[in-house]
Amino acid sequence: MSARSEPVLSVEDLSVRISGLHILQGVSFTVAPSGVTVLLGRNGVGKTTTLRAILGLTPPAGEVRGSIRMGAQSLLARPTHRLVRGGLGYVPEDRDVFAGLTVAENLRLAERRGTTPAYDKVFALFPELDRRGRQRAGSLSGGQQQMLSIGRVLLNDNRLLLIDEPTKGLAPKVVTEVAEVLERVAESVPVLLVEQNLAVVRRLARDAVVLAAGKVAWTGDARELLLETALTKSLLGVGTGEAHRPTGADRAAVAGKDAG
Repeated sequence: MSARSEPVLSVEDLSVRISGLHILQGVSFTVAPSGVTVLLGRNGVGKTTTLRAILGLTPPAGEVRGSIRMGAQSLLARPTHRLVRGGLGYVPEDRDVFAGLTVAENLRLAERRGTTPAYDKVFALFPELDRRGRQRAGSLSGGQQQMLSIGRVLLNDNRLLLIDEPTKGLAPKVVTEVAEVLERVAESVPVLLVEQNLAVVRRLARDAVVLAAGKVAWTGDARELLLETALTKSLLGVGTGEAHRPTGADRAAVAGKDAG
């Protein structure tokens, strides 16, 4: 296997127990060095737990076993702040903006020491963040908070982005905007994405990993999965047209990809 084709992330036999619950049970998959790999599954199968385990955010009382490697480097037992400094970016499901601070202050807190933050890139992707620099983050809409959460990560160079349900709860127009940004981001940095909106998955993802009952139930080409309605129904509990019943904006979210 050439260096160019080697995965940016390798997860092998990952098991996670939290509060006596065996949430992940021998999960193994890889993330390609480019593009978007999507992590799919019904609610409660361990998708967010997988991302948090990769980033070292499993609760202290939890038990994590297996292997997680980014390139040749083992990530297990390394503190989260060192993983972030090493180029692992994370956009959590709940956005985690500092509500009492301004947009500009939220961004400044994300700057990594010894690096030049890429404000030009962030403001080119999200010009509204520039315009709202003095506004408190807690007064932003859900979509604007999501833009801020993504923008904080993009200030710095990353080897891999972990992004957890970026379109959850957003208005259809904002779903399209977020999908467009992630498509551009994935041109320069690989992404491991958790996403329930299958229209967005169809637009963005090249590879798919499906979890079921804490185990990997399927891996392969994301578009091939979405073409198999019966398979999607059995693995995800929905048909390709049932997750987030498509609106005009959802159709627009995939239109750009299909037009290419």
